[in-house]
Amino acid sequence: MADRFPPAAELTTSGRPVLIPNEIECSILSSVDLECDEIPSFPLLKSGIIILTTHRIVWISDSTNSAVAVPLAAVNHILSSKKGIKSMFASPRVRFQVSVPYGGSSRSAVITIVIRGKGDHEVFVSKFWENWRARAWENDDNSKDSSSSSASGPSSTGSGGLYSSEGTVRMVGVAGILRKEQEMWENTDKSLQEAFQDLNALMSKAKEMVMLAEKMRQKLLASTNSHSGSTNDDEVASKEEIQDWLLSVGIISPVTKESAGALYHQQLSRQLADFVRTPLDIAGGMISLIDIYCLFNRARGTELISPDDLLQACLLWEKIDVPVMIRKFDSGVMVIQSKSYSDDEVFARIRTLVTKPDALQFGVSASDAARTLGIAPAMAKEHLLTAESKGLLCRDVSPEGFRFYINLFPEINSEDLYLVKDYTVYASWIKATIGNRRK
Repeated sequence: MADRFPPAAELTTSGRPVLIPNEIECSILSSVDLECDEIPSFPLLKSGIIILTTHRIVWISDSTNSAVAVPLAAVNHILSSKKGIKSMFASPRVRFQVSVPYGGSSRSAVITIVIRGKGDHEVFVSKFWENWRARAWENDDNSKDSSSSSASGPSSTGSGGLYSSEGTVRMVGVAGILRKEQEMWENTDKSLQEAFQDLNALMSKAKEMVMLAEKMRQKLLASTNSHSGSTNDDEVASKEEIQDWLLSVGIISPVTKESAGALYHQQLSRQLADFVRTPLDIAGGMISLIDIYCLFNRARGTELISPDDLLQACLLWEKIDVPVMIRKFDSGVMVIQSKSYSDDEVFARIRTLVTKPDALQFGVSASDAARTLGIAPAMAKEHLLTAESKGLLCRDVSPEGFRFYINLFPEINSEDLYLVKDYTVYASWIKATIGNRRK
């Protein structure tokens, strides 16, 4: 009996495929069907998104949060498309032959990719051929046998006489000068080639460093969650610093306009939703759009995005099911926050701050609130203004700036202004004021 084929693929919370080590996305198309009449158990895969990587063909459903993947290692042959009058009016099709596990052995089957969207299918096919021929999944196993046979060579026969250490006849006179100059140019050319080889090796190792940093960050997060009760402040601070450093190393496979095409902003939105989860956890559930712009571009390396692309990607979160959202304050400041973030918790901390004796008398500034909440002063000011709009605070505007006080008016009796109830904020304010006058 045939095994399940194609196997299921793991997705992130935003619907992006979880990439395997050294896997890079190359092309993305929408409204794509996968068909196979030769496999009875082949699922019905209609109108989904197909992502071609260096290792797999990933098909993601638009309606359900599910995906399947065809490993490129299972592809035996890519069939050439027949060009005719019918093909000019029909949807482009890409057919390829795969080895399907069948019981204890395997059998061949032909899978057809039907491209019903408006993407550039010719680019997809060329990338398909390129990735299949490159066989990147085999490079990981063949990269360790390259530097063990460079020490053998002819033994030296002495430094004097008519013969050099390599056994060649020494050249003297004008011929010797020309020979030495030729050798110098050859050595220079060899050094340049080795330098470029080292540069290419460094660029290939950069992806491995990004993956290693991601693994270390995941282990740090896991260890922090499991030992949250037994760590001191210094250990927590050092782990957070390491997490910040690892977060800025880079994204393994950034979404680009070349690879995503018409789906660029949609896929960028999903990748951004996956990326912001860690900065949001560190920032307490809310972070400014400017900070995310800097962090995201730093992680993307040379594949920078514009502020408009970032804003469009954030606005698309309303149409897809992701655990984050964009929020705009009344002043126009835009932030990113998780959907589980609650303003009530922030208001409770602000209330505790403004009911302290010094704050009852002198009020608090945005800087004071920023130190208490652990956020930037600009965002702290937005929280204070929001608390004022909810009736929690009152604002005093002076040449020194804004000062916020606890709102005492709900506790003042309009019929008896001198009535002060015990254990109220109004009573605490009176005690703080009288105590300061006595000093």
